[in-house]
Amino acid sequence: MNSVQNLVADAIALAVLVAAIIAIADAVRRPERAYTSEGKNTKTIWMLILGAGLLFALLGTLNMIGIVLNIIAIGPAAVYWYGVRPAIKPYGTGGPRRPQGPQW
Repeated sequence: MNSVQNLVADAIALAVLVAAIIAIADAVRRPERAYTSEGKNTKTIWMLILGAGLLFALLGTLNMIGIVLNIIAIGPAAVYWYGVRPAIKPYGTGGPRRPQGPQW
């Protein structure tokens, strides 16, 4: 029974880590003006918040913190993904515009 609990805890830890990596990767790609234009915290603050969440997720994956703290580590990524990202998504990724459709 203990091995099943460890397997579930490891699966949760890995899922939290993947979610944190995806959230911080998306936040890096968004332009700074998107955050401030939508009345959100600055990009720097969001990077610090998401970085802290990523650190906790990594520690959880390495079994250095308990499962409860690992679950709490998903908080910053969830707030970013459901609260901030929808507002800043229309601003794109800040990169150069690429033509759409086939290029003849």
